[in-house]
Amino acid sequence: MFTVAVAGASGYAGGELLRLLAAHPEFEVATVTAHSNAGEPLAKLHPNLRSLSHLTLQDTTPERLLGHDVVFLALPHGQSAAITEALGDDALVIDCGADHRLENPDDWREYYGTEPAEPWTYGMPELETTDGKQRRLLRSSSRIAVPGCNATAVTLAMAPGVAGGLIDTGRIVASLAVGPSGAGRA
Repeated sequence: MFTVAVAGASGYAGGELLRLLAAHPEFEVATVTAHSNAGEPLAKLHPNLRSLSHLTLQDTTPERLLGHDVVFLALPHGQSAAITEALGDDALVIDCGADHRLENPDDWREYYGTEPAEPWTYGMPELETTDGKQRRLLRSSSRIAVPGCNATAVTLAMAPGVAGGLIDTGRIVASLAVGPSGAGRA
């Protein structure tokens, strides 16, 4: 059994993550945090998570996240990097936010207007490359950056066409329409 902490448990990504973790036989959700909702019962925000109704949201601090086997971060961009620096190397940390996704620091500065965090292994295990590199990197990493919903949708939708040689990967343009919850809780 692996102990799990979820930071940002009050949002949509955190709630969906908790739903999946609650049904998993190998994980025990031990800590849930949400800065603005600290002190509230988890059941108030996610009444569907009955098996986790005993949990109370705590303030999101590195100290609260220490001591778990796995730490999921479902925080707004710009908030994960400061927390992960204090976590050490003992836990597997999986960032569902944008902080560690981009390899090129100039891209981060252009998109977000702040200084970038260190890039982590980009975690899309569904893409099996011919050399198996993606899955090998994920297996050996203790820090994983989860792709965003838009990147995941486009990548998985195009994967069969790319694998079949039907799509020129140098000329891909994707246009998406995203609702207000696309950046977290609306």
